[in-house]
Amino acid sequence: MRIGIDVGGTNTDAVLMDANTVAAAVKRSTSADVTTGIVEALAALQEQRAFSVDDIDAVMIGTTHFINALVEARRLAPTAAVRLGLPATASLPPFVDWPEPLVAAMQGRAYLAHGGHEFDGREISPLDPDELKRHAADIAASGSRSVAISSVFSPINSELELQAQEILQAELGPDVAFSLSHEIGRIGLLERENATIINAALRELATSIVDGLASSVAASGLTAPLFLSQNDGTLMDMEYARRYPVATFASGPTNSMRGAAVLSGLDTCAVVDVGGTTTDVGVLNQGFPREATGEVLVAGVRTNFRMPDVLSIGIGGGSLVRENGALVGPDSVGYRLNTEALVFGGSTLTATDVAVAAGWAEIGDTGRVGHLSQEAADRALDVIATRVADVVERMRTSAAPLPVVAVGGGSVLLPEELPGLGRLHRPENFAVANAIGAAIAQVSGEIDKVYAISEGSRATVIDEARQEAVDRAIAAGAHPGSVEIVDFDEVPIPYLPGNATRIRAKAVGDLALTAVAR
Repeated sequence: MRIGIDVGGTNTDAVLMDANTVAAAVKRSTSADVTTGIVEALAALQEQRAFSVDDIDAVMIGTTHFINALVEARRLAPTAAVRLGLPATASLPPFVDWPEPLVAAMQGRAYLAHGGHEFDGREISPLDPDELKRHAADIAASGSRSVAISSVFSPINSELELQAQEILQAELGPDVAFSLSHEIGRIGLLERENATIINAALRELATSIVDGLASSVAASGLTAPLFLSQNDGTLMDMEYARRYPVATFASGPTNSMRGAAVLSGLDTCAVVDVGGTTTDVGVLNQGFPREATGEVLVAGVRTNFRMPDVLSIGIGGGSLVRENGALVGPDSVGYRLNTEALVFGGSTLTATDVAVAAGWAEIGDTGRVGHLSQEAADRALDVIATRVADVVERMRTSAAPLPVVAVGGGSVLLPEELPGLGRLHRPENFAVANAIGAAIAQVSGEIDKVYAISEGSRATVIDEARQEAVDRAIAAGAHPGSVEIVDFDEVPIPYLPGNATRIRAKAVGDLALTAVAR
């Protein structure tokens, strides 16, 4: 059996899964320190369905810790960004177009150095060790504790990034953490560099958060291996999470979508996940979230690492309702819903209160919303349904019918039919779909490279790319016999010489728990 946990801004959900069957499910308020909420959720699971610690094969957690830290610009490590590319790329240095408060929060410092490659692997200029040593002296004097290294076309050839890390590490010592762009982002220098800088700024926080999550699970007596959810709905182990915290940013929406696929039996559909603070809308394709194909803005910064194509709006169970129901959200009481909503004895009118007043949900003390008029309740619920339907329409890529599945505890705010979209699928255990998605997550491997394909070599190059993605999934912990290619793109790049073609392949397989040490 597995335990899946999802830590949201309002609630912490936990499920006990026996294969794909939900054996127990609980929802608890997210605590201010987060870990307390996890311990309470695990205790509630034990009360609902007693289990032995030896029965649990693995614990999977989805968390919003890292994206929250970035958005709020807090607990970020002093970070230096070193780019290898001179004499090219000098016109747009690192941190260009970043929000100033975010750069200030991480005390960001930018350095340009010689190096980099062309798309076919040729060097732009040789690495200059003395130049890097001078940069290292300034980095040390500035107090930066984390370094992000990026190089032009490093996903094609990572050699110079690795050499630069070796030189800088020797100068700065073992206490400085390094993040390399070829391990994090895709083709596209600025966006890949930005993702690497964000990862570097979160490295110190990652260590404390991961250790805290492990402690909270251990405090419940569990000895099973612990995994965190990634942006694409697959898993990473604790060591990987310490190195690449940026990979957790969209784990909440992806877990909900993966859970929706299991609960509804639909592998191609739109998923509407209504939480306490926001509503996230995404599209499932063959059981996995459709990934964003272009740049993704994270806290106002352009990035290009793996992220699901999700649109979010400020509507949830804790959203404030004003103007006699005509205005819902975007502000929310968040995790304070259980104390501030009218039905829980508070004084704030929330979307949950409106759903209870309309008879759509039985939550808390229904008598405390008896004074609300049916007209105001209907108006607020119509506003919610219209806004959610509009987001679903924006996510469609064709006129073909697209089933819509509603999950999340806040989905009680939605009607049986969405305007213009037909009947809404609301499966059993919809309120904890996010935790279910975490519990059934698999392991992935991905490559994204530009190849120079000579005449007659296309089939060989494609086979090599597919095999590399499979090998990466197996190296990440997937059972070899279960790995398959779930996404493959081949895009010729006409403006580059040598019949250049960008190939992206993603392989997914089941977690090989027998290979994981307890």
